[in-house]
Amino acid sequence: MLRRLRATAPVGLVPLAWVFATAAHVGAISDRTVLIGHLVMTALLAAFAVLSADEMRRHPVLRAWLGVIVAGVGVTLAGAYGVATGETGAARFAVAGWMLLPTMALAYTGSMLPREERARLYLVAAVASGAGAALLLGGVGPVSLALGLTGAGQTLGIATAVAVYE
Repeated sequence: MLRRLRATAPVGLVPLAWVFATAAHVGAISDRTVLIGHLVMTALLAAFAVLSADEMRRHPVLRAWLGVIVAGVGVTLAGAYGVATGETGAARFAVAGWMLLPTMALAYTGSMLPREERARLYLVAAVASGAGAALLLGGVGPVSLALGLTGAGQTLGIATAVAVYE
């Protein structure tokens, strides 16, 4: 049961994280709620990494995603620090990190997997996620659009993974 939860929970958690980030951006949730969210996410990421590391080390694509998760612990802690102290640079680093790390892993996944494992969908997901990152980092367009594009791309990536492997 724990293995199934680890395999399928991200398909709900990834879009939830981007809805949460967008809600924080538009001021729909308090800084305290954002801080608590960062701390919960850090704990979930760390637990997932510990519980899944042995299995994820066995395949190059999963190894890349393990790297995203482990790096994501630090990125998320930077976000928690930014929210707790009002240090906007740390908060921006966290958002950019969560846009870029999965984008790179999606592109890698799409380039490594065979066609029958829906490799093209991972590449489409990487393009959408990367487009959101480019908009945000380039200061082009509304931030909500950038967050939405990244969230849609990353959701497509994790939904594809769950559909193919579960």
